[in-house]
Amino acid sequence: MPQWSDYSTGERIKILRGREMRQADLAEITGLTTATIQNVEQNKRQSLPTLLKIADAFNVDLSVLLGQQAPRRAMAQNDRRMIRDLARAVHDTAAGIVPADVEAAPLDELQRTTDRCWELYWRGRYVEAGTVIAPFLTSAAVRLREQPADEQAAALGVMSDAYRLAAYVANLMGARDLAYAAIGHAHLAAQRAADDMRVALVGSGRAWVYLRDARLPEALTLAEKAAVDIEPRFSKATPEQLTAYGSHVNFAAVVASRMGDKERAADFLSQSHATGARMGQEVRAHGTLFGPVTATTQAVGIKVALGQTGQALDLIKSIQDVSALTEAARHRYAMDKALAQADARQWDASLDTLEKALRENPDWARHQALPGVIVQRVGRASTARLRRVSELIGVAPGTHSAHEFLPATRKTAL
Repeated sequence: MPQWSDYSTGERIKILRGREMRQADLAEITGLTTATIQNVEQNKRQSLPTLLKIADAFNVDLSVLLGQQAPRRAMAQNDRRMIRDLARAVHDTAAGIVPADVEAAPLDELQRTTDRCWELYWRGRYVEAGTVIAPFLTSAAVRLREQPADEQAAALGVMSDAYRLAAYVANLMGARDLAYAAIGHAHLAAQRAADDMRVALVGSGRAWVYLRDARLPEALTLAEKAAVDIEPRFSKATPEQLTAYGSHVNFAAVVASRMGDKERAADFLSQSHATGARMGQEVRAHGTLFGPVTATTQAVGIKVALGQTGQALDLIKSIQDVSALTEAARHRYAMDKALAQADARQWDASLDTLEKALRENPDWARHQALPGVIVQRVGRASTARLRRVSELIGVAPGTHSAHEFLPATRKTAL
């Protein structure tokens, strides 16, 4: 599989332009002529000013065009623009830099915006969520700046939530450096607010960033600590506290399963099921959703990761209704189901499950790494099905996408 640096500059520009943009379209955006674009893609007359205009049109660094760093996976123009704006908002607000003309929004309005961002996120509308988070961060930073020093806890809590949201979006979009920066700022804001619950939530979020970056031992350590730090007394716990705790121990089980640690995964999974049973229904709180359905559906992915395919398939048979889950969680469950079916050599059933999820929410699907892993796993399946699914995710059967320069593995695709 060729690396990004193996292509010529002209080939890299053509790949970035993709099918959605003609040479004439790129010429119009950059103010260059179509002939100039043609020459550049043929590696002729590639002047620095021309390359700078093209890089700006793609919302990437010049180093991407020159092959010094790879572009983000599955990023369209709107994706790159959103990540650029989100990065500016994260870095500027963390440095205390905010525009002078931005007014401070009331705290209740900022909280409503937080809820809206989480709603977009759990519907799988990551680009839209990121687009809202950027100005939201700036507004929250102005609110914090104007709060009296002894009344900043609530504003700091909002800032922590906004940074955590930014980290989650960046992590899903493959912007690892931005994810690390944002989750770090979220941690500092939560600490300044003296909010133990938010500190634990951020710790779990950092563990997810580590998992996506294949830092599994560190991810497990963080996930375990986050769960222990907020473990409630079940006899007195509120539904909101149980939601946070259940989601934390569930994630710890996920990380343990990726490490192949069956004993620890089983222990955390048991706690997850017990918490879900105690709750009796799904509850949304602290930017997440948890309950008995979540515990059971996520257990499918944990069983698959541990190689317990039979147990995963038995769980799938027991799951009748997933309507209580968020849209993104339902599709994620479909991915785990498809992977279990692939492991059981139910090739066509696996591709049918995968294709249904991809078609129901293509915007969510294009930011997921697991579909490509599943396609690589599928063996003897209907050629027509395999071709359809491969086209949906942009991966040719038996290969990786040309844009997938650092392919996800079954351990890190989450």
